[in-house]
Amino acid sequence: MPTIRAPRAPKADQACLDAVDLARAAAVETAGVIGVGEHIGAVAEGDRVLTHVFASTHPGYAGWHWSVTVARASRAKVVTVDEVVLLPGDGSLLAPRWVPWAERVGPGDVSAGLLMASPVDDPRLEPGYTGGEHAADTDPAEEELTRVVVAELGLGRERVLSRTGRDEAAQRWLLGPPGPDNNLTRQAPGVCETCGFFTRLTGGLGVLFGACTNAFSVSDGQVVSVDHGCGAHSGVVEEEHVEELPALLWETIDWDQSDALFD
Repeated sequence: MPTIRAPRAPKADQACLDAVDLARAAAVETAGVIGVGEHIGAVAEGDRVLTHVFASTHPGYAGWHWSVTVARASRAKVVTVDEVVLLPGDGSLLAPRWVPWAERVGPGDVSAGLLMASPVDDPRLEPGYTGGEHAADTDPAEEELTRVVVAELGLGRERVLSRTGRDEAAQRWLLGPPGPDNNLTRQAPGVCETCGFFTRLTGGLGVLFGACTNAFSVSDGQVVSVDHGCGAHSGVVEEEHVEELPALLWETIDWDQSDALFD
């Protein structure tokens, strides 16, 4: 069995080791007002390639260090600077990890003036010619004819909501303010399904959701679940308050004299 040898550790080039002043000068030029501290050490990166490390003295970069890599060409006597970078050390203060905008945006973030493109492979959407919610109908021939006519007239939507899109929307709505698990519903006299102002959505989402049309409700114009509720339920009828007049204490009109009414 052949012997596997570990890779040889690079040997520090003496000329590169001695180039501390060259490395410091490069670091000072790059650092500017940030400043460069004491020489911490050197690390051999390869044959005739070595990195000098200097401390950072700026209070905003505590724990950071300047890394200056120098190199010497084969058979050359002159050492040159390869790169100068400011690097964080253990426990250094770092900025939050950068997250692409498409991953940072959340529900409700797309306001006026902003555009958010839907990916071509967005699982929430499917091509409109597949039939959408009617794809599982028992008369595929009729659906095929409908799709042809719609395509010729240019009336169809290129993409429609997929089952994944409907399921995600339903779960999001049920767990959010339109759902039943909130203080508004717990204090309501009845649920939306029994309210005259409740208008169901069409399609698959209409099984669980509708829209509120009561101008006095906080949910007016919004999607609500069938088991959502508020205090503006149509079943709440105003009570009639009939007040009885108190008994007559003193009669001030003389009914026997006709002109007494105008005294």
